[in-house]
Amino acid sequence: MLHENVTCTVCGCLCDDLKVRTENNQIVEMQRSCFLADAWFKEQLEASPQPVTINGTPADYDQAIIKATELLRNAKAPLVFGLSRSSTPGQRAAVELADRLGAYVDTTASLCHAPSIMAIQQVGEQTCSLGEVKNRSDLVLFWGVDPLVTHPRHGERYSIDPSGEFIPNGREDRTIIVLDEQEGETAKVANQLLQIDSEDNFRVIWALRQLVRGKPLHWSDDESVSLDELRQLADQMKNCQSGIIFFGLGVSQARLGHRVVEALLDLVTDLNEFTRFYARRMRLPGDVTGADSVLCWQTGFPFAVDLTRGYPRYEPQEYSAQSLLENKEVDACLLIGSESIPKLSARARAHLTDISTIVLDYPGQSPQFTPTVQFTTGIYGVHYRGTAYRMDEIPLPLGKFLDTIDPADHDVLNDLLKSL
Repeated sequence: MLHENVTCTVCGCLCDDLKVRTENNQIVEMQRSCFLADAWFKEQLEASPQPVTINGTPADYDQAIIKATELLRNAKAPLVFGLSRSSTPGQRAAVELADRLGAYVDTTASLCHAPSIMAIQQVGEQTCSLGEVKNRSDLVLFWGVDPLVTHPRHGERYSIDPSGEFIPNGREDRTIIVLDEQEGETAKVANQLLQIDSEDNFRVIWALRQLVRGKPLHWSDDESVSLDELRQLADQMKNCQSGIIFFGLGVSQARLGHRVVEALLDLVTDLNEFTRFYARRMRLPGDVTGADSVLCWQTGFPFAVDLTRGYPRYEPQEYSAQSLLENKEVDACLLIGSESIPKLSARARAHLTDISTIVLDYPGQSPQFTPTVQFTTGIYGVHYRGTAYRMDEIPLPLGKFLDTIDPADHDVLNDLLKSL
């Protein structure tokens, strides 16, 4: 059977035009997939893990639910963490369970674009859908990100190559500029590369704000980018038909990342006095945007939420998973997707292995330690239907094209809730 318009959840692009041919409940051909998707699907679907384990030993599903319930019931300060590789049904069930437990709940955003979210909360955001980029943007800046490596089809579908309503000639009508520490794959196809040390991003952005607003600027010749280059860039930004800055972890994870992103968003606001201009985060995990959205509509906050008092409290520097684990403030962790564990600090990982852990993972994923209880779950968009949010907050449906005996995230989480 040929399945069309399949949505891939490997990265934040959520490409929804894949074609997948299946036979005997196996994928035999994939069309329009990128190298990241090919490797991910192969890893997930060829893995043969134990469906359920307790302390690394195969176990019955009902026994594992009873054991997990006991761990959660006895925990004084549980943490629910992950969610970015799940789907809306699983994310909603996780937040409901965290509310029932009086737990801390955090998403993988706290390890990547948390500074960007904090900046947006401070100064707001002028943004658009990826469809508007495709149809309008004749100037595209990639700042601190190399999308041809991290989001392989982003340029093909939205930002570099496609023709749009007001960009009839596609690539010929666009100017692509890369601002990064070194030349990457995207820089090789760009019109211009400005090599800027990540520690200089703040000064460069404020210099551009001064030039855009026609204010005097004192600029040292020792800076990584020259004054003439900055003037040229400011002029291009002011005079384009429609422009956008796609920024990545090279901006948000730099020193004082939230202040750098604030300055970048203020620059975009300044530019809208002259033309149409936007900014967009390049989100990495498949549905981290959906995790933010679900947590927002359930608690009012996007990540690092404390529900221990029966109502939500928000403090990124105190209630993020990394801080809680480093300070040994939690005694149990329900981990929904373990792909972010390597990004935790060594101190946080050490405490994670010392406490009770319940892990829900896709077949090809391993937490790199032995959880107290582990459930292998089916894949949303492959084995189960659901909803995922693209990096521009557009919800897309996830279909099903393979069968599995593994439960979905929401099945396991709802069974835990009923057991509690």
